[in-house]
Amino acid sequence: MEHADLDVLIDRVALEQPVDELSLRRLKKRRLGLRDLIVRIEQACDPDELA
Repeated sequence: MEHADLDVLIDRVALEQPVDELSLRRLKKRRLGLRDLIVRIEQACDPDELA
């Protein structure tokens, strides 16, 4: 849910004039970190078939 909220916020910040590049970069970095966390959690919940 937070990842989706960040998507919306990033879109809003990107449309503002002038664009706040630092805030936009921070939001994108946070969104990327959340995506990585989601992937790790999904992998932990779905163990390899070979095990």
